[in-house]
Amino acid sequence: MKETSLHCLGLGEAAQAVRRGDLSSEDLTRALLDRIAGRENAVQAFQWIDPARALELARRADRRLQSGEAVGPLHGIPVGVKDIIDTQGIPTTLGSPIFAGRVPDRSAAVVERLEAAGAFVLGKTVTSEFAFFTPGKTRNPWNPAHTPGGSSSGSAAAVAAGFVPAAIGTQTNGSVIRPAAFCGIVGYKPTAGLIPRIGIHPFSASLDQVGVFGRSVPDVALLAAVLSRASGGGPVASPGDAVISGEATAALRPPRLAAVRSPVWSQADAHAQAHLIEIVKRLRAAGAEVVERELPPAFEEAHSLLRAIMFGEAARVFEGLQRGGRERLSPPLNQLIDEGLRIPEPAIAKALERRSDLMRTLDEFMQGLDGVITLPTTGEAPADLTWTGDPAFCTIWSLCGVPAVAVPTGSGPHGLPLGLQIVGPRSADDRTLSVARWCDERVGWSQRIVT
Repeated sequence: MKETSLHCLGLGEAAQAVRRGDLSSEDLTRALLDRIAGRENAVQAFQWIDPARALELARRADRRLQSGEAVGPLHGIPVGVKDIIDTQGIPTTLGSPIFAGRVPDRSAAVVERLEAAGAFVLGKTVTSEFAFFTPGKTRNPWNPAHTPGGSSSGSAAAVAAGFVPAAIGTQTNGSVIRPAAFCGIVGYKPTAGLIPRIGIHPFSASLDQVGVFGRSVPDVALLAAVLSRASGGGPVASPGDAVISGEATAALRPPRLAAVRSPVWSQADAHAQAHLIEIVKRLRAAGAEVVERELPPAFEEAHSLLRAIMFGEAARVFEGLQRGGRERLSPPLNQLIDEGLRIPEPAIAKALERRSDLMRTLDEFMQGLDGVITLPTTGEAPADLTWTGDPAFCTIWSLCGVPAVAVPTGSGPHGLPLGLQIVGPRSADDRTLSVARWCDERVGWSQRIVT
């Protein structure tokens, strides 16, 4: 295996090579660090990284394997972790100077599960301020004048740039699916509740979810399966007894899909609209049954409901920080807190009730379907580093807590990635991943890493 190509390895391929003894964790880690040394100044994906620490952890992993010790499915694999996720002994600064130098005493549950599977944290990836609006320093690896998306900016960019084979992020509205699409990789947001949030700084308790990034559907399935399993190796208790097996097996038959433009179709760029129409044609030609169907009228209020819930809950999380000094927070976050505090508790409760109604309506809509396909973003990544792009095409699915996968399916007029979002029925994560793999194998964009 040539060292010059090691940074291109996907998560599953790298994990198998290390476990077989065909590749050492040290060689893989050194190759990734060399790649980072050459490109990090342009991409700026990491908030924190310690190459010496990473190499020592890789050597320890190699020694354990050589000793014959039983190893986990991700043994010796370096992974990126978003900087709102606590990591023991490693700075976790939440994208805010307020928490500069903060070092947690214990890791988040997802980091503990990652390490129990044999992987280690290569570095902390950049997040926007408290995983909200104000972006960090990260640039899009395809063009540094464009946003990588957010708020999981560094995680998506690190995977696309070849710095790590996979990374962990979070999504409250569009913070996994959107940056995955902007950076031309695969992003996966499981059914809400499948992956624990213990040790992750909250934004909106009703909406926050953990998601993952990789360069293939099987890779994100593998990482999500590791994060969703309890320390004993079995599946964690989850909504509807859903589990993520980690297999992402190929679908046995062409899927039945609904192409949904959604109430925000008019906000999409013309090139994105044309791209989705073309992808629908290609999926049909490949054998998929694709019906064009619109969501029930009740979903016209989905975006206002998410705003009320997210702003109302987040304001109550951050009001103490604001009292300690508005000047320490960005104007957008102060505006959110001000607006959110004006939303009374009964109004938040009412919005949550309406959300439950929409969840049931969506479950009914999904009956008889293998999934919904729609845009993941309004178009290519904007040439604007002051924001992370419009999450409008993620809002309904985040509000309802259903699984969603973004796969790259082409490029736009400026040569930046475009994608497809595959949304599945609640708790049908394995089926959703299988459908996403089927679609990816037929209409996916082959370039998953910036050369």
